[in-house]
Amino acid sequence: MQWAIAARLNHPWFTSSNGLMSLPGSTPAHDADQRVIQTREKARMEAAPVLIERREGYRVVTLNRPRHLNAFTEAMHQHLKRALAEAEDDGDCRALLLTGAGRAFCAGQDLHERVDKDGKAIVLGSALDTYYNPLVRRLRALPFPVVAAVNGIAAGAGANIALGCDIVFAARSASFVQAFAKIGLIPDCGGTWLLPRLIGPARARPLAFTAEPLSADKAEAWGLIWKALDDAELMPQAHALCARFTAAPSVALALIKRVLDQSWSNDLDTQLELERDSQHEASLSPDYDEGVHAFLQKRPAVFTGRRAM
Repeated sequence: MQWAIAARLNHPWFTSSNGLMSLPGSTPAHDADQRVIQTREKARMEAAPVLIERREGYRVVTLNRPRHLNAFTEAMHQHLKRALAEAEDDGDCRALLLTGAGRAFCAGQDLHERVDKDGKAIVLGSALDTYYNPLVRRLRALPFPVVAAVNGIAAGAGANIALGCDIVFAARSASFVQAFAKIGLIPDCGGTWLLPRLIGPARARPLAFTAEPLSADKAEAWGLIWKALDDAELMPQAHALCARFTAAPSVALALIKRVLDQSWSNDLDTQLELERDSQHEASLSPDYDEGVHAFLQKRPAVFTGRRAM
C-alpha cells in the first residue's frame, strides 16, 4: 500500500516541476499561488518571536528567533508572558514544554537593545524588574510541571531561564554558559540563587567567574539538570514526559512543586507543618480518592486533575 501511494504521489499528475504536489488540471498560476501561500506562512512563523503549540493536555512554547540564537528582546518577553498566562488560564493544560527553535535554546539578552541612540550601554535594573524577574517568578509559580528541552546553547539569561524550569532535559550537543562576566555583569534571572543550591558554591563560583561553557553531560553529572540525551531523543522524550503528566494527579504535582520550592528557605519544623497542610489539601482532591481505590482494586488510576468542589 505504501509503495502504491508513493508511486502515485510521484506520478507527473501529482508532482510539479518545483516539487509541490499538484492535482490533475493544476496550472502554473495555481502552483505559483501555492508558493506564495507557503512563503507567507513561513514568514509569519519566522516573525513570531514565540510559537505556541497546543497538544492534548499540555502546551509547547518555542522561543523563535533562530537567526539570533533566540536571544531575548522586549517583543519576545511580551509574547512569552502572554503565552505563559494563557497556559495558566487553560484548565486543560497540565504541563508545559519550553524549547528553542533552530540550533540554540536561548543566547540570553539581545545586546542590540542594550545600547541607546547615542551608542552608550544602557544602565540596567528596570529591565530585570519589568521582564526577567517576573518571568522567573511565573515559571516557578505555574501550577503544573514546566519541562525545558535545551536543544543547543543556553547562555546568560537563557541558561538560567532553563534552570528555573522544574525538569531540564538537554541535548548532548547543548551547553550552559554563565556568560555575564564576559560583558562585565553578574548572573541574573535567579542564577546566583539557583547555581549554589543545585551544584554547590565550589562549582557555582568558577562557572560565574570564568563564563566557561558546561557540557550537557557534565551538567547532568553535576546535578544541574535531570538528563542529557542524544540529540535525536531530546524532543521525543520531552514530549513523552509531558504526555505522562497529562494523566497525573495535577493537584498533587502543583503542591509538590510548591513545597519543594519553599523547603529551600524553611527550617525543618516549618517544612513539617507545610507538609501537613499541603497533604491535607491534596487529600481533599478527587484524585486522592481515585488513587487509593485504584490501588486497592489493582487497576490503573484515572486522574482528572480536579480540585475538591
